[in-house]
Amino acid sequence: MQFTALQIATFIKGKIEGDPDAKVGSVAKIEDAAKGSLSFIANSKYEEFLYTTQASVIIINDTLDVTQKVKPTLIRVKDAYSSFAVLLEKFNDVFSKSGKYGVEQPSYVSKTASIGKDVYIGAFSYIGDNVIIGDRVRILPGCFVGDNVIINDDSKLYSSVKIYEGCSLGSRVVIHSGTVVGGDGFGFAPQDDGSYLKIPQIGNVIIEDDVEIGSNTSIDRATMGSTIIRKGVKLDNLIQIAHNVEVGDHTVIAAQSGISGSTKIGKNCAIGGQVGIVGHIQIADGTRINAQSGLSKTIANPNTTITGTPAFDFKSSLKSQAIFRNLPELHQRLLQLEETVKELITLLNHKNNIEI
Repeated sequence: MQFTALQIATFIKGKIEGDPDAKVGSVAKIEDAAKGSLSFIANSKYEEFLYTTQASVIIINDTLDVTQKVKPTLIRVKDAYSSFAVLLEKFNDVFSKSGKYGVEQPSYVSKTASIGKDVYIGAFSYIGDNVIIGDRVRILPGCFVGDNVIINDDSKLYSSVKIYEGCSLGSRVVIHSGTVVGGDGFGFAPQDDGSYLKIPQIGNVIIEDDVEIGSNTSIDRATMGSTIIRKGVKLDNLIQIAHNVEVGDHTVIAAQSGISGSTKIGKNCAIGGQVGIVGHIQIADGTRINAQSGLSKTIANPNTTITGTPAFDFKSSLKSQAIFRNLPELHQRLLQLEETVKELITLLNHKNNIEI
């Protein structure tokens, strides 16, 4: 299926510069695009490709100043990146839908499960007792959905996703392959003989609407109550979220990060890759945590940016942190001291010359 520049511009509310009848049937990066492709420029460092690309239609920002003649039809929008994302979703709907519905065999679907309209359940999947699956849900082959799980409308589980008993997924949730939702939290009580007694994990996981979770991520069930992933959260691959954690609305977390138990993360936070966060702390809304940071205490002030890892002896690290916080002031004092010393040397030299 092909789309014209006019159809695309209408869909994303853009302004056309060039041929409104230019047709595209695929999407591509601007440096690799061929005739009949749709591409975009959101970063000015790629502007050079605008004048050499073979793409037929390109989405650009309103603010981009075109300094040379271009062959493709341009569509100007406020935010090219976001507009292109909307179009990619549209292309995905049109070109990537399998069109499959119903339950493939061999699969097991409990007689007590409730299945909505236009649902697809792939082969070798297991749907437990009292499961509720909403309309247009897609469960790809090899998934496990435990007893009493709820999956709301338009959600999608890729192959080999495991949803343990009692967990709840909102609408339009996407979970990629290998992810486990609702595994036991890491709870063990040390005993006098040096062994550990397992603490039963009887809570669940609640994932709200419009959440996307990458592959091989683990979200543990709560010891009691719920581990909660709020609406709009985006989780990368290979993330560990422990029992009773709460992740606030529209927070994003990059790969290989680990969140320890009972920590509460606010709204609209951005957490870089390989970040480690201790348990039982609060992280304020809008917090930014740079990659490979280690967070050991509550962040109370919203919109704070933090970085660094105090990964050495605890008492020494506390002393070092206290000194480090004063480094800007110490640096300024050192500069002033150097100026004072220079002035004293000049005075002494001047005095010695007079005496001679």
